[in-house]
Amino acid sequence: MKTIKLLDGSEASIDFLKEKARDDEYYYNYLGKVAFSSTIVKTLLNSPKQYYYLTKYGSSNETSSLALGKIIHAKALTPELYEEQFQVVDVASKNTKAYKEAKANTTKHCLTRTEESQADRVVDALLKNDAFIQRLYGSTPEEPAIGEIMGYPFRGKADILAGDKLYDLKTTTDLRAFPYSAKKYGYDIQAYIYCTLFNVHYDDFEFVVIDKSSLDLGIYKVSEEFYEQGRLKVEEALDMYTSFFAGKTQEEIQDSINDYYITGLL
Repeated sequence: MKTIKLLDGSEASIDFLKEKARDDEYYYNYLGKVAFSSTIVKTLLNSPKQYYYLTKYGSSNETSSLALGKIIHAKALTPELYEEQFQVVDVASKNTKAYKEAKANTTKHCLTRTEESQADRVVDALLKNDAFIQRLYGSTPEEPAIGEIMGYPFRGKADILAGDKLYDLKTTTDLRAFPYSAKKYGYDIQAYIYCTLFNVHYDDFEFVVIDKSSLDLGIYKVSEEFYEQGRLKVEEALDMYTSFFAGKTQEEIQDSINDYYITGLL
């Protein structure tokens, strides 16, 4: 039984962690603190101080765009689980008393009727598109993976795993600008991590992108250059982690991040 050492020093079976990772709360809360992900890599690259406070206190910040993306993913990929995970509150705004009360009395993700209508519009377009259906047919959606990359534990959850092919569903408001957005938001990091965790060649990884405005669908393959950019960024982030966190006491970490600064020429 293959085991993996996590960032908190504990060891666990990869099969056990993979099974537990099917639960979103375990995946995002516990594994979010003891294993790296593409989001954590991007945070480390942005600032070791930001990484420190994120892992210590977590983050409750979720943009409306991210929230809508979650609803679209659930409706398109795992509709059978949608009602278990989401609760629709029949209000126009999240600032209403009724919405706040509903959110306080459930463990589900709450959304407004407007958000659900927006998601339904996008999902309907996805499910009418043959290119999307062909990739979804016979696949395993929301499949988790746990593994070691460059000596450190990593986690990932594939939107669509179809044999030796991997597809990641993204939403955008400007499909033509997605190649630029992919670099801006570090999707090269995700491509490298997911290809490594799922043992998929970058030629067999695609971003499936739906434009929330036009409802057009884009299929973007991954080049070797894009994949290598992701690998180099992961390596840089892990070097950052080693410098600021690995093997250090809390006092040493605090001193280290307090002294962190960046330089530049204007």
